[in-house]
Amino acid sequence: MSTDSAPHAIDPERLERIREAAYRIRQNALVQAEVQGQGYIGQALDIADVLAVLYADQLRLEPADPEWEGRDRFFLSIGHYALALYAALAEAKVLPEEELATYAADDSRLPMSAMRTYTPGVEISGGSLGHGLTIANGAAMGLKRKGSDAFVYNLLSDGELGEGSTWEAAAVAAHHGLDNLIAIVDFNDQQADGKSTDMLSMEDAGAKWEAFGWFVRRCDGNDIAAVLGCLEELRTLSDPRPRVLIADTQLGRGVDFLERREKLHFMKVAPEEWELARKALEEDFAR
Repeated sequence: MSTDSAPHAIDPERLERIREAAYRIRQNALVQAEVQGQGYIGQALDIADVLAVLYADQLRLEPADPEWEGRDRFFLSIGHYALALYAALAEAKVLPEEELATYAADDSRLPMSAMRTYTPGVEISGGSLGHGLTIANGAAMGLKRKGSDAFVYNLLSDGELGEGSTWEAAAVAAHHGLDNLIAIVDFNDQQADGKSTDMLSMEDAGAKWEAFGWFVRRCDGNDIAAVLGCLEELRTLSDPRPRVLIADTQLGRGVDFLERREKLHFMKVAPEEWELARKALEEDFAR
């Protein structure tokens, strides 16, 4: 059964550093989306806290050398979350922040759906949902054979839990004892046609992962301390099993009027709303 990680003391300065990173990721997601006037904004805002924990604290990276062999790998299965990933890569100094203004423009290195061939720091071309975990399996196996101590992280959506290929990959990972693999499920309960839980039963998602042989944690994905505690536990666990964090998130997190918007999967935002959204994030951060 899925359970929350036990709370533990976290250095307040460390926590504040991650919180500031999450704030900048959200603001820079808006910078990119405003270029197009639309996009997968709700998802970028909901996953910012998880990405801040990863890119400002957990991932072992060399910003000047995105292909460094000793790096941890972050695989974005859900390629349409690119807004958030690019902002996180800028936060980690892999991408120059000023380049974010070129998002989805002609000849930009930042396409609307993340692609490895275009963007430094992007490990896979996502978007064909249900494939990310399979690719992560291969990378985790390869790293083990090389004797590497690097980890592979795979961010996938709750909607991908309806893909048979996801569960085939989950079974393979457990069979091979891929304890260098950490999957993260963004459980925002939203996909293109409506609520994920209306499309297909998603509960008990944690029990399903556990039945496939994974070590499971579940937490509020917008609680930075909880996410950090869970990911640290998953990385340091001695149990020789793959690990998964189910992160319950709020679409549009930090911008109240976007949180309440009916159609959240792909948003159009009116020109006058961008400044309102930025101010909402400022107010949310100041609380």
